[in-house]
Amino acid sequence: MKCLVTGSNVKVLGKAVHSLSRIGDELYLEPLEDGLSLRTVNSSRSAYACFLFAPLFFQQYQAAIPGQDPLRCKILMKSFLSVFRSLAMLEKTVEKCCISLNGRSSRLVVQLYCKYGVRKTHNLSFQDCESLQAVFDPAVCPHVLCAPARVLGEAVLPFPPALAEVTLGIGRGHRIILRSYQEEADSTVKAMVTEMSIGGEDFQQLQAQEGVAITFCLKEFRGLLSFAESANLSLSIYFDGPGRPAIFAIKDSLLDGHFVLATLSEPDPHPQDLRAPELQQPAPQLQAHSTPHLDDFALDDIDSYMIAMETTVGSEGSRTLPSTSLSPGFQPHCSPGSHSEEEDDTEPSTVPGTPPPKKFRSLFFGSILAPAHSPQGPSPVLAEDSEGEG
Repeated sequence: MKCLVTGSNVKVLGKAVHSLSRIGDELYLEPLEDGLSLRTVNSSRSAYACFLFAPLFFQQYQAAIPGQDPLRCKILMKSFLSVFRSLAMLEKTVEKCCISLNGRSSRLVVQLYCKYGVRKTHNLSFQDCESLQAVFDPAVCPHVLCAPARVLGEAVLPFPPALAEVTLGIGRGHRIILRSYQEEADSTVKAMVTEMSIGGEDFQQLQAQEGVAITFCLKEFRGLLSFAESANLSLSIYFDGPGRPAIFAIKDSLLDGHFVLATLSEPDPHPQDLRAPELQQPAPQLQAHSTPHLDDFALDDIDSYMIAMETTVGSEGSRTLPSTSLSPGFQPHCSPGSHSEEEDDTEPSTVPGTPPPKKFRSLFFGSILAPAHSPQGPSPVLAEDSEGEG
């Protein structure tokens, strides 16, 4: 494999690597007939990201030597990120970048051709790997939002950098609500909640019902937003409901980008702020004392979003999304029977920078139950009204 990137596209490639570095610690590089694919997934399998650069993105692109199968490799994200560490340097000094994959020496060679004849060569060791592929279909998601990345970037700007999760919902009058998420255990009187509201007229597409809301990781979302803003692209969000993965997509004539993020299965702690007035009627007392509900994940079709680690054959791998294929041991939602014991016993590890895995759906291993508790209702008001108030 050999490809040559020139001009401003070098910085675009570097920005894509920076966005992927917010997700995983390993980068899967796979040359395809329809472009170069860069993919990553986090350790808990709750976030997946992919960029596909079309052959027109490069001045020169060769997926494989004629007569040989394309090589696939896996390298450390830190190693590849170090090549594009300084985006300002890439823009000011680098004129072109050549990436070649040598299977004999097991080296990924990245050469930066800078001004004044300076050439920087990076030899990165890699491992042969299977193809990392996520099975998802945005067309099956009932709710779709599309807006310029600049609009969404300005909306998340007031949120503190340390905020882990954010809730996205549809409020009254089809206004899009972004609210900082806090667990019930941490929601004290002193806690600050930041909320942003965006009018529907700022969105290029708004297909969602009032009251729906999902909660996802803000760190990964900001990574894609930063890339989309720099490329002046629109960002599309495809989602279903709490506990179902949300798909964030950008598309251009030269590249495609998809981020698939798990969402919290717990309901929004402030659903009354997002629902229409007719949906805010108090629930009957009988429902409050009804029998405990079934497993929140029992009816979720996570299999359609699972990441399939499989080896492609021949010229397999194209811009078209693969059909749903399940790993051994997993059963489709439509088939009868209960979940396997392996799925119930799975305990994902905690990854720094990612929300607690016990609350998020794992794209690989299916359901992970949250602690069984229900909200206790609004807290009583302890402060009395002042005498001056009427």
